[in-house]
Amino acid sequence: MGIKEVKSYFESYGITDKVLEFEISSATVLLAAQALNTEPKRIAKTLSFAYNESALLLVTAGDSKVDNAKFKQQFGLKARMLSLEEALRFTGHPVGGVCPFALKEPLTVALDISMKRFETVFPACGSAYSAIELTSAELEKYAQTTLWVDVCKDWM
Repeated sequence: MGIKEVKSYFESYGITDKVLEFEISSATVLLAAQALNTEPKRIAKTLSFAYNESALLLVTAGDSKVDNAKFKQQFGLKARMLSLEEALRFTGHPVGGVCPFALKEPLTVALDISMKRFETVFPACGSAYSAIELTSAELEKYAQTTLWVDVCKDWM
């Protein structure tokens, strides 16, 4: 899995040409912001957590942090990030390129409201050298989720 699968996934929506690829790494919020020449807070980072024998993906604004109490209240369990190997196994994407698109298996995907303050955000596309610019509505559509949550802090 990876960028090839994400591009193939986006073909069905006719937006493959919106996928951006870089010669420099975009594996972290700061690197992605540099590659895109944008503010780090507009990077839509996808975090992967253990969830009921599977995984949960939480997409948040680049400047936010998970609030453990809110996470536990929302999902009913303590937030435990997946290891690099677990993230790859569940999503099919390497860490640095984890995104809510073209997943290896169906997973719960939650979008944090911290992103709604921007007209567009930039999630990764399955590699540590890629991104796509999407509105909140587009992100919701392409991530195939309707679950918006408020589980982050420090983003105002």
